[in-house]
Amino acid sequence: MTDLETFRQETRAWLEANCPPEMREPVRDETDMCWGGRNPVFKNDAQKQWMEAMAARGWTVPDWPTAYGGGGLSPEETKILRQEMARIGARNPLYSFGISMLGPALLKYGTEAQKTHYLTRIARGEIRWCQGYSEPGAGSDLASLQTKCEDKGDHWLVNGQKVWTSYADKADWIFCLVRTDPQAPKHQGISFLLFDMASPGVSTRPILLISGYSPFCETFFDDVQVPKDQIVGELNKGWDVAKYLLGHEREMISGMGLGGQSGTLGEALGEAVAADPLLRGEVARFDVDSLAFRAMSEKFIDELKAGKAHPAQPSMMKYAGTELNKARHELVMAAGGSNTLEWESDRSKKGKAAREWLRTKANSIEGGTSEIQLGIIAKRILDLPGA
Repeated sequence: MTDLETFRQETRAWLEANCPPEMREPVRDETDMCWGGRNPVFKNDAQKQWMEAMAARGWTVPDWPTAYGGGGLSPEETKILRQEMARIGARNPLYSFGISMLGPALLKYGTEAQKTHYLTRIARGEIRWCQGYSEPGAGSDLASLQTKCEDKGDHWLVNGQKVWTSYADKADWIFCLVRTDPQAPKHQGISFLLFDMASPGVSTRPILLISGYSPFCETFFDDVQVPKDQIVGELNKGWDVAKYLLGHEREMISGMGLGGQSGTLGEALGEAVAADPLLRGEVARFDVDSLAFRAMSEKFIDELKAGKAHPAQPSMMKYAGTELNKARHELVMAAGGSNTLEWESDRSKKGKAAREWLRTKANSIEGGTSEIQLGIIAKRILDLPGA
């Protein structure tokens, strides 16, 4: 028996013994997702038990070094862990922008002190993060950001505004792009800063979406004092960190294309499409595209872990994944007919299908618009000439 076969057997046995039955059910809504944080809220004891058991083993971030709270697993072992979790339908023990976005950036650009301090807390689910990138005048053209960060000798002083800050009203800390040199060209003079959302001068205001939900916020900074050692990477070179992190954000968003389903959409919809051959054909076509996307995702992740991924691949994944997710919800709405348009009834689960369908309209905007991604793909992957 090879070492990997032994690892698979041991992993399977541990998951069977430690993953509570409640954590083997599909995620139905946001309360089923554990976000951790300074003052964590758990839906039940099983959710808390599962997160703590995985964190103690380093398996909330299995491929991070053990020195920073990770599992120290190889890419092959990490893949086996994911496969064995999928086999029993185990939920992700911890959802975290710290894991999916900030963590990789800190591993590459952070000081040893920053890695030791922040990464271990991220791995244990002790800090909930939000992302301070977009501004009212700096969305797709992110480098036009104007949030000002002044050197006051013993601290930084931050003033400005961010927008579309996901879960800013629930976050403990923010990783934020700020302008530290207003005289430099727009892609220069930007720094990458970390600070506590409980700092005096930080305030948030939710933004109501057409779905009726409000994951996004406006975030305001009024004379916020930040310690000098909380810049990641070099001063005025935060754009390098920002670009690297955006790749991981787009990889995360692309995962929406899989929809959290272990089976096919046809299986999920069942009788709802049985009587309509045209709709059944569209669902079948979607399922083929979904399987192809899953295979592409696994190939990309393998290449990424091996250091062989093309730097523009996250744009390809993000575009394909978000378009696939929008198509999924279009088909769910089509299969449900007029009943899925109900907004408040108990029968429609308070408009769950309609609200989720409306929410997908933002997929091709957040994390960089589809137009931006297609431009990157054309230039960086297809080598097409510019306009």
